[in-house]
Parts: sequence; structure tokens; C-alpha cells
Amino acid sequence: MPTPHRPGLRVSAALTIPESELSWRFSRSSGPGGQGVNTADSRVELVWDAAQSAVLSPHQRERLLDRLDGRLVNGVLTIAASEHRAQLRNRDAARERLATLVAEALRPPAPQRRATKPSRGSKERRLTAKKRRTDVKQMRKRPRDV
Repeated sequence: MPTPHRPGLRVSAALTIPESELSWRFSRSSGPGGQGVNTADSRVELVWDAAQSAVLSPHQRERLLDRLDGRLVNGVLTIAASEHRAQLRNRDAARERLATLVAEALRPPAPQRRATKPSRGSKERRLTAKKRRTDVKQMRKRPRDV
């Protein structure tokens, strides 16, 4: 069970977004809930201004803004969660989703792959296999009288 007092949202060992930078909006959710759907504000929107965040280094901010370009509106990231009936569970889901998204965006890019040519041996093996396959298929054909 999550603790009620949280110092912030832990994204990685080196980065924790303080609770003061996160803002919440609540609204009525569509989906399951029976009669409670009409009264309970269980849908959650978690809003974080990545462009103005004090915890990001300039390098991290640049990488985050570049990678999440399609998800940001004026540098602000919004995560919506409405899959659970309880607001608390939707809050936890939104926090988890934000942490995963930010951690993924801040991950350094994979090293570039160096293009290589197939070796002579691998070319020969491939051609030999192709020749063997051709011979097998030729044997299946009806014999021709010449």
C-alpha cells in the first residue's frame, strides 16, 4: 500500500521530481463504476511542467523536450489515468506512468551500429545452401525426355 506522505516522484536513482512540481486535476471518468460513475471524480490528470522543472539539468531538459516533443504542450506533460474505479489507484497509475515515461526519455541513446559486410565464408555458405535447395526442388519435378 502506498504511503500517504511522499517526498516526490522517484524517476531514477539520480532524479526525483518534487511533489511541489506536480499538479493534479480530477474529473468524472467514463467506464466502470455503476451509479458511482456519476458522482465520483475518479479520472486523474497529472501535470508536470518539464520545461520549467528545477530538478533537471540543462542536458536532461534538452533531451526530455526533444524526445517527448509530441506529448508536450508548451513544455508541459499531462498524464491521464481512468482505468481504475478508485481515484487513489488512478493517482498511483498516473505517477507510475509519468516516472516510466520520463525515465525512458532520459535514457541515453543506444550506440550507433557500425555497418559490416558479410564475410566470404558466410557468402559461400549461403550460396551453397541455395544450390542445395535448388537441387532438392529439381528432384521433385517430373523427369523430362530430351
